[in-house]
Amino acid sequence: MSGTDKAKNKVEQASGTIKEKIGDATNDRSLQAEGKTDQVKADLKDAGEKVKDAFKH
Repeated sequence: MSGTDKAKNKVEQASGTIKEKIGDATNDRSLQAEGKTDQVKADLKDAGEKVKDAFKH
């Protein structure tokens, strides 16, 4: 996994967590959902990178 992709995934994960927490605090369900979606997307991208790395070796 390239370092850049890994860093981007971590930033997206953190961003999603922050959005979800703000949505919780403000009772904004759409922001909560957006945060969860960002987290899932980051997790899927991370998993895809790991699969690519596994096939390289």
